[in-house]
Amino acid sequence: MNRRHFLTTLGAAGLASCSKKPVDANAPLRFGHFPNITHIQGLVAHALSRQGKGWFEPRLGVPVEWFVYNAGPSATEAIFARSLDVTYIGPSPVLNAYAKSKGSEVRVLAGAATGGSALVVRPDSGINTPADFRGKRIATPQLGNTQDVQLRAWLLDNGIKVTATGGEASVLPTQNPDQLALFIKRDIDAVWTVEPWVSRLEMEAGGKIFLEDKSAFATILASSAAFITERTELAKKLIAAHQELTEWIQKNPAEARELIKSELKELTTKAPGDELLDRALSRVVLATEVNRAGLDEMVISAQKAGFLKDIPSLDALLPKL
Repeated sequence: MNRRHFLTTLGAAGLASCSKKPVDANAPLRFGHFPNITHIQGLVAHALSRQGKGWFEPRLGVPVEWFVYNAGPSATEAIFARSLDVTYIGPSPVLNAYAKSKGSEVRVLAGAATGGSALVVRPDSGINTPADFRGKRIATPQLGNTQDVQLRAWLLDNGIKVTATGGEASVLPTQNPDQLALFIKRDIDAVWTVEPWVSRLEMEAGGKIFLEDKSAFATILASSAAFITERTELAKKLIAAHQELTEWIQKNPAEARELIKSELKELTTKAPGDELLDRALSRVVLATEVNRAGLDEMVISAQKAGFLKDIPSLDALLPKL
């Protein structure tokens, strides 16, 4: 039976004790994703599971249990706790988890999507140049997530010093639904986030895109290292099924769009409007190849932002299956 679970970092960490028994070949695949347009494959597959038409289930031969997170650090905590096998996720939390475990945990299986993220400013914020961010309050989805790292590195590149708790600009990790309310109330001046929240900030709060990230990885498919070693054949099937799903979405955009819409309604209680959905989808490009250069660039950004000091070679992060 497919189930949806909303886990917090604390809840995932609480599951840290785990049996070392051999893995049951028929055990469910515990699969994560976020309620974001940049997680198109996760939204479509979860919707199909919900309808009893699962995409991964018949191709893998095991049940799928779905877990939904707000941002990457919560998902990597679940991987560390061995309560999650695989997830769609941004690259920064994966790199942080890889470094934290000295390369022993978390693996990248495939790419999923690029683009779909942007830095959005309030029209009355007085922000017209990078220097205008000095003294401003900028929200990101979660401390250490991909957009959080990108924002901090970008501010530093533009001569604005930021720290975990302050600096010349305030970076405020805030869940995506809360960002919109704070933006409308003028409690924050800008947001670096992903779709559909970028388009919602534009359409519902008059936000203006200051900077759009069109080429960087927004989403990759990652797993625990244990999943690769303990269920190697299943991992191979998963990669193939993910690639097939990506191709199906590209060839069947109208049907995929309806599945995305229905799943977002399930996860957020409100279906996105057609204009919002079309705008958000237009900014996301599906891509299953893993761009090593893009990961290397993210490492540099994370080091600038102070999230990474030493990190092992990325060779083990990208297993050849």
